Formats: sequence, structure tokens, C-alpha cells
Amino acid sequence: MSSIDGWTPEEEALRLLTGAPIDLGAAVKGLSRSSGVYAWWAAPAVFPDLPGPQNEKVPSLRLLYLGRATNLRGRILRNHLRRSGSSTLRRTLAGLMLHEGYRTHWTDRVVLIPEDETRLTRWMHTHLRLTWAEEPDPIPVEAELVRRLHPPLNVHGVAPEHLQAAVVAAKNAYNDSSTPPN
Repeated sequence: MSSIDGWTPEEEALRLLTGAPIDLGAAVKGLSRSSGVYAWWAAPAVFPDLPGPQNEKVPSLRLLYLGRATNLRGRILRNHLRRSGSSTLRRTLAGLMLHEGYRTHWTDRVVLIPEDETRLTRWMHTHLRLTWAEEPDPIPVEAELVRRLHPPLNVHGVAPEHLQAAVVAAKNAYNDSSTPPN
């Protein structure tokens, strides 16, 4: 992303990411195959014990997670909305909701059972919203925005004082929920 009106790539991405989040049905129709960064948003009641900055356009939503992709459409559709084995976001969400009966099994890693993959996708469509920004070099942009915004579900790149113990515990619980067969 080139600088627009003197804005850095991080500032332009932040402007787009903090725009009005849209429901996933509409988002999947608008996602391009370009590289970029994306943000997941939810109402505070979804995970009331986790902080997150409010959305500037829709104050009833707050930031949960930031990510990057070399193909936004593929990352969101094939990973985040389908498979826990390839989505840190899905594994974290499932870990936070293991008490709601989400079940896992072992493949080459811990994954949700097929029925719960479907269940989690439905939950995401009901509770989460999305924003994104196309960016040819998303790695430094994502790193800077995670450092600035402290999304509660992100672990990597978050300063230790902003790391959420409940999220780390949920990730560990998820990873411990199934083990390789003996």
C-alpha cells in the first residue's frame, strides 16, 4: 500500500480496519485474493472478561483479533471459517468455549470434530464481524497494529503487560484437550 495523503501503510490500514465492521455473509462476498490485514470484532458481551478497543464507527463492537494474509479471501474462507487445524483464531475461540462442549480429536494436531467445526462456523457468523485492508506487505503492518492495539486474542507480538492470561490458558486447554494416539 503506498502512502495516501502522507499516511503510512499502518495508518491507512488502521483507518480501514477501524471502519464499520460487516457481517460475515457480506464480508465473504467482498474479500479479494490480495494480501492484507484483517480484524475480527464482537460485542463486549461475547467475551466480557477480555478487553479490546472499541470500533470507532460502531462503538457497540470491540476488537478481538488481528491477522494477516497473503490471500485475504482464502485465509478467511478456507481457514478461519472452516478448519481449526489451520486457524489460530478458531483454536483460540474453541479453547475459550471448551466449557460449552466443544470437542476435539487428534489428527496430526488437535482439531475440532467435524460437527463442532460446523458449530463454531455458525457461532462466528452469528457473533463476529470483519474489517480488512489490502496491503502488499502485511507482515510489518500487522506487527505494528498488534503492538499498538493489543487485540485480546492475539498472543504473538503483544507486549507482556497486554497479554491476556485467560487467552493463554484457553489456548493451552485446547491443545491439551486431545493427544496423539499411543
